[in-house]
Amino acid sequence: MEKHFKRTLITTALPYANGPVHIGHLAGVYVPADIYARYLRSKGEEVLMIGGSDEHGVPITLRARTEGVTPQDIVDRYHAIIKKSFEDFGISFDIYSRTTSKIHHQVASDFFRTLYDKGEFIEKTSEQYYDEEAKQFLADRYITGTCPHCGNEKAYGDQCEKCGTSLSPTELINPKSALSGSALVLKETKHWYLPLDKWESFLRQWILEGHKEWKPNVYGQCKSWLDMGLQPRAVSRDLDWGIPVPVEGAEGKVLYVWFDAPIGYISNTKELLPDSWEKWWKDPETKLIHFIGKDNIVFHCIVFPTMLKAEGSFILPENVPANEFLNLEGDKISTSRNWAVWLNEYLEEMPGKQDVLRYVLTANAPETKDNDFTWKDFQARNNNELVAILGNFVNRALVLTHKYFDNKVPARGELTDDDRQTLAEIQEVKANVERLLDSFHFRDAQREAMNLARLGNKYLADMEPWKLAKTDMGRVATIMNIALQITANLSIVFGPFLPFSVKKLNQMLQIEPMPWSRLGETDLLETGHELGKAELLFEKLEDAVIEAQIQKLLDTKKANDEANYKAKPIRETITYDDFAKLDIRVGTILECEKVPKADKLLRFLIDDGLEKRTIISGIAQHYKPEELVGKQVCFIANLAPRKLRGIVSEGMILSAENVDGSLAVIMPQKEVKPGSEVK
Repeated sequence: MEKHFKRTLITTALPYANGPVHIGHLAGVYVPADIYARYLRSKGEEVLMIGGSDEHGVPITLRARTEGVTPQDIVDRYHAIIKKSFEDFGISFDIYSRTTSKIHHQVASDFFRTLYDKGEFIEKTSEQYYDEEAKQFLADRYITGTCPHCGNEKAYGDQCEKCGTSLSPTELINPKSALSGSALVLKETKHWYLPLDKWESFLRQWILEGHKEWKPNVYGQCKSWLDMGLQPRAVSRDLDWGIPVPVEGAEGKVLYVWFDAPIGYISNTKELLPDSWEKWWKDPETKLIHFIGKDNIVFHCIVFPTMLKAEGSFILPENVPANEFLNLEGDKISTSRNWAVWLNEYLEEMPGKQDVLRYVLTANAPETKDNDFTWKDFQARNNNELVAILGNFVNRALVLTHKYFDNKVPARGELTDDDRQTLAEIQEVKANVERLLDSFHFRDAQREAMNLARLGNKYLADMEPWKLAKTDMGRVATIMNIALQITANLSIVFGPFLPFSVKKLNQMLQIEPMPWSRLGETDLLETGHELGKAELLFEKLEDAVIEAQIQKLLDTKKANDEANYKAKPIRETITYDDFAKLDIRVGTILECEKVPKADKLLRFLIDDGLEKRTIISGIAQHYKPEELVGKQVCFIANLAPRKLRGIVSEGMILSAENVDGSLAVIMPQKEVKPGSEVK
């Protein structure tokens, strides 16, 4: 039986305040959450959308230490950047706050104390790594060593960023302190744990039996965790940045960031509504929805609900429509490698194009599997869909009305079968889009909205009012009336998806925003209603704009490659006699040309001082033949001949491989006689 709720509370994963927001965050969490919130508001429902910055935890202290500033300096800087980016991008939070606020510290402390006083925690003493020089226990990120899987000497205590393997500090080879560089000792420390295993049977019933409607990726991950068996999880840690554990004997210990961060949803609501926040968190007639990425599924479906259940007075989430990950140009988005499209930079470099990014991220939303963002696809969707379909139809409808009816909505006359069919399809849009939005299928919902614009384009193309204008203005009036009704419906259906463009469209139509309930109506614009000036909703993106963004990423990749370059290990030792067998000489290139049907091969004719010889070399992707003619190169002269693509190669030209895989031919610094030996 379907539940009915009085109101909806939407929470969005708290972005970590040690860097700006990127497109992966937007596609996974904030754009779908905003679409859903705007949709419910347009239906006249009572909605709250809560967000905020996650400002505690080890990565922030690491960044502060690297930059020589305080953790508060770091979070102040990035909280401001993130908040402004969201505002400029149109993410319609009712409040966007932070976890360093006084009210959050109080709410989180009270929450811990309630569970503590109820006896919901267990205390455990364990051995953890301690830095005797820095005189402190170390969080996993403060421990570095050699990865046991790939040999990376700069692996962290929680993960190797080179091979991506999750680690524990005790798995590292030669673990050292990232603070002092000294070796570590194991030392006993006491912490409080939330016994997730105590709530396992409840979670099994609540999730696996009570929420089979959850997305398969969410349900499947929860089932996997439950089937493996839950273990107690520490809610405190030894650190000096965070919310102090509010019990005696806990000096130098703070609430673990995974425990304090989700409480931020509650504290931010309380900050916004100090007198009525409880109805949003404790009234069973409130529907709680968490929008998150897949890396947060466990925390929002198992850990946070356990915390709420243990406290006893809070509602539990009704749904957690988590998305998978968005990749960038075929590679995983990485903040540490700067491999991302940052929202604050996009807003500066693409002014006025918030809706283009919103549209593309929704069209490529990683709803059921990881998806990929490419700048070429971004350009294609802008030019071929937003410009050519939606923008084109709106422009034609308004321009033709201006041309034939003095910018006023004409009266509808007798209808043809085509007219009736088109009007019927308009009326179907509402149910189709609602069904998809209610089930969190935002990508398909946006596609249905665009299909309404496709319907409008097809209708105008089939009816050809510009031809009928010569003979039957009454028929033209009917066609344009229907086209304008489609346009007005577009202003409703695209409201949740493209808020900036819809605002502009409403100005062109000279109307106030219409409620969702009117979507599908075919008399939204009254006869005689005067329209505003027609303007282009979207503009074509030229190749140069896109190439600049692609080049920016290529420059980032090059910088990463150079920064992370490490020479290959030296091969096994050989004797001088082995080396002496190689006859390395200098030759002058007389001819150079590409080998037919071989992308990588060049054919060289070389003067070796005795005769002319042919050498085939796989450097065609790194040099043009004309660049090399007349140059001198080093080559192995006594290599046994070998046939390549039907051509006998009599030697090997020496090249060095650069960090980016490019090859550089080895040449003498000054000219020598052909045949000179390399010693």
